[in-house]
Amino acid sequence: MIVAALFFYLFAGVCVASAFMVIAAKNPVHSVLFLILAFVNASGLFMLLGAEFLAMILIVVYVGAVAVLFLFVVMMLDVDFAELRQGSLQYLPVGALVGLIFLAELLFVVGAWSIGANVTAVAPIPPLASISNTEALGLVLYTKYVYYFQAAGLILLVAMIGAIVLTLQHRVRVRRQDIGAQVARTPATSIEIRQVRPGQGLQDPNPQGGAP
Repeated sequence: MIVAALFFYLFAGVCVASAFMVIAAKNPVHSVLFLILAFVNASGLFMLLGAEFLAMILIVVYVGAVAVLFLFVVMMLDVDFAELRQGSLQYLPVGALVGLIFLAELLFVVGAWSIGANVTAVAPIPPLASISNTEALGLVLYTKYVYYFQAAGLILLVAMIGAIVLTLQHRVRVRRQDIGAQVARTPATSIEIRQVRPGQGLQDPNPQGGAP
């Protein structure tokens, strides 16, 4: 238990410090790197809780895809953040007020927090010890909540198609590939035999702007 507590305080401390540095770092690239560090420590906390599936999802999805995408976007856009920060001090009173409200809510929650005497009696039944956490989630997800899972996938598919349709723009002067015309080509329409005279080279019989 002592080793688990030490790892908990280590992961939790580094996670909180990394989350603070995400908003405190001046360089946006450093902010994304601190965000990745926070995700890694959060996955360590999930491992201590026995939720190895959530820990791997946090590493694979958020660190391997979302955070890396944020890093690429920040590095490729070359945004002048110094110019964006100009005039931000005028919003400081409003931000300080909102921060004080959130701090007061957190203090009220922590001050009123207590562990009930019968909390262990009303806790949900843990999964079977013979199966892993990932297998237990799969059994629940693809049996009891299979329709909700399929509905969520359908909503994401419709959202992806809608985003593509809204952002796709056809340019007039861009040559596009016509698969049907390429498949229907024959040697008579695709090959032209020209007689080239010595010393004259190959000349276009119908130059641009001339008569057909």
